[in-house]
Amino acid sequence: MNQITLGITGITVPQNAFGALPVQRVSQDYAVKLLRRAYDGGMRFFDTARAYSDSEIKVGEAFDGIRDQIYIATKTAAKTPEEFRKDLESSLKNLRTDYVDLYQLHCVPRCYRPGDGTGLYECLEEAKKQGKIRHIGITAHKLGVAEDIIESGLYETLQYPISYLSSDRELALIGKCKEKNMGFIAMKGLAGGLINNAKAAMAFMREYDNVLPIWGIQKENELEEWLAFMEEPPAMTEDIRAFIARERQELTGEFCRGCGYCMPCPAGILINNCARMSLMLRRAPSKAWLTEEMQAEMKKIEGCLECGQCMSRCPYELNTPQLLKKNYEDYQLVLSGERTVSSPF
Repeated sequence: MNQITLGITGITVPQNAFGALPVQRVSQDYAVKLLRRAYDGGMRFFDTARAYSDSEIKVGEAFDGIRDQIYIATKTAAKTPEEFRKDLESSLKNLRTDYVDLYQLHCVPRCYRPGDGTGLYECLEEAKKQGKIRHIGITAHKLGVAEDIIESGLYETLQYPISYLSSDRELALIGKCKEKNMGFIAMKGLAGGLINNAKAAMAFMREYDNVLPIWGIQKENELEEWLAFMEEPPAMTEDIRAFIARERQELTGEFCRGCGYCMPCPAGILINNCARMSLMLRRAPSKAWLTEEMQAEMKKIEGCLECGQCMSRCPYELNTPQLLKKNYEDYQLVLSGERTVSSPF
């Protein structure tokens, strides 16, 4: 497995890292078991956040006693210095550590800078001087914001959604970070579950010698698939390249990644599932998508208020109400038998 250095941080780890968002959905014991197995299997970089409920607590328990053998990255969505300091102290307590290797501003709406009036960048500098954080990072979902962050030269790492479905403009971020000696962390390497070929996803990431993918993991079988790549990392082949080309032709464009940042919906719509139902029926066929419970969730789309809240929150700037209606139309055709789950939508 390739070793990746995150720019000027000097952090060097295998190009195969653990995204700990999903472990908030499993029990403490199971999460600790997963995290320790990841370590035993060779993973050394673990990414979490204050926003991921008890994920930090589970990471803290898993690595208590071997803290110096791993790198921990966490995040704050704070909007004020007071919230920042409170979040950082909570993270340190939860993670059972006195320092965080990489502390990131989480899902930012803009590039925070010194003197911008928020005080957030100054908080990062203060915490670094105190030794509570060792490196300063930032995460973004909006492309223009990510580009601005790179140009600012203020941050040591950028975390951004990247997969083989990403646009050329998005992929250009990787080269721009390399030019700036800025670490690049790739989240959503499976495009929110739309990519179901781990071998192709990993082969794609290995085409870049400065990208560290963090895979969201909550099951043992998922983890073992990624760990198998430690010994036998997949190389890009003509067959995989052709497969990716077909995937891009089918999936690239306006689709919901299922991140959930648009939630909650005032009409009670489960947007992060409903706005991508057409793709999920085709990509991950399951009777669970057609249960009475899910039918009731989809029917809520009829009550869409057209309020625009979801659009204002969507980091991908999608026309979410339009996507919901299109997915509902497709869903009704499947229920009526006029379209099968294997038919192209």
